[in-house]
Amino acid sequence: MNQELRVAAYAVCVRHEQILLARWVARDGTKRWTLPGGGMEHGEDPVETAVREVEEETGYDAEMTVLLGVDSSRRRYPRKLGTYADFQALRIIYEARITGGSLRPETGGSTDLAAWHPLAAVEDLDRAELIDTGLRLWRERPALGRFAVNG
Repeated sequence: MNQELRVAAYAVCVRHEQILLARWVARDGTKRWTLPGGGMEHGEDPVETAVREVEEETGYDAEMTVLLGVDSSRRRYPRKLGTYADFQALRIIYEARITGGSLRPETGGSTDLAAWHPLAAVEDLDRAELIDTGLRLWRERPALGRFAVNG
């Protein structure tokens, strides 16, 4: 089984009771809302990753203001020739504020739309679970930046 690790940084941008989200497009064409962010490039600082990804996916300049936490998820999925991958995602989640730019969709990337959504309506969106994790970190601010394994 191949072991794969992806380290990524994301931003929770909330203002006026709305959250900034990007719509992720999966390889099979499925679309889900997610937090703006993405994979770190080799040698890149996580804060720089989050700033870059927010700009790429939404058009906004952003400042990361607080480290909310680190989330880890793991899954197994099929690869070529009947093998499987043991995939782990390590996600660094920041609180951010918009400092400039203007809203626009990403071109030629993994997302196709960016938009502000009322916090009260997030529950009704077709969304990645990362949004729920990010919002829970933003609301609860756990001391260790993570929730108990069964929490």
